[in-house]
Amino acid sequence: MEVHPRVVATDLDGTLLRPDKSLSARTAAALDAFRASGGQVLLVTGRPVRWLPAVYEQLREPVPAVCANGAVVYDPQTDTVLCADPLAPEIMAEVARRLRAEVPDVVFAVEVEDGRLMRHGVDWPEHWNSDHPTARVVTDPAELLAAPAVKLLVRSSHDDPDLFVRIVAGALAGIAEATHSSKSGLVEISAAGVTKAAGLAWLCARLGVQAAEVVAFGDMPNDVPMLTWAGRAVAVANAHPTVRDLADAVTASNADDGVAVYLEELMAQRQQRR
Repeated sequence: MEVHPRVVATDLDGTLLRPDKSLSARTAAALDAFRASGGQVLLVTGRPVRWLPAVYEQLREPVPAVCANGAVVYDPQTDTVLCADPLAPEIMAEVARRLRAEVPDVVFAVEVEDGRLMRHGVDWPEHWNSDHPTARVVTDPAELLAAPAVKLLVRSSHDDPDLFVRIVAGALAGIAEATHSSKSGLVEISAAGVTKAAGLAWLCARLGVQAAEVVAFGDMPNDVPMLTWAGRAVAVANAHPTVRDLADAVTASNADDGVAVYLEELMAQRQQRR
């Protein structure tokens, strides 16, 4: 185990948060202890900015976040987007053209205005709080893709996310990034080169932190770039097989506070070395 990481970079859903989306008191205390020792905690999530308040309400102090799978870097202290790398409308139009040819029943949604708003087509299923005040139905497919989007979401009748993401990635042929972070057939598309690793690397460079000084936690394929980039990669026990296979270590599941378990051991080792 790495004894002296300067940064903990952690995914949220399926990793830091319990299955009911809560942050346990034990995990909150472990994060606080790491920060009290001089470390920095960073959230690295597929969630858009608009979904972060529910997490920040459970933290003693809000911490910086890499959102939308790396497309947005957010400072909650000032409610400022520090960096954004959205998909351009012309790229989304080409993505839509290719996917409609490959998957005729594909439907789309977009995270716009740096992830503060969601827009979706009329055929988008009622899912992911699409009825939330920040979400709106767009009837014109051209209008839906008319503004830069930090994430393009796609669904179809395919219910195997591993299979569907391979189909989507093959159709995109390098013009954009495709990944998934759920067990349903949802694929998340970002601009070419935009991943959790890219967003985290940008933020760490701003903080003067090297990859070797980062321990990262994750559970799903969208975490793979971040886990590969970080000096230490830790999978929770409930992680996707791809994540477990590449991890340097496997901790307890998110239901059993796996991030806290690992950090408590890390801090205990640190105390023994003093």
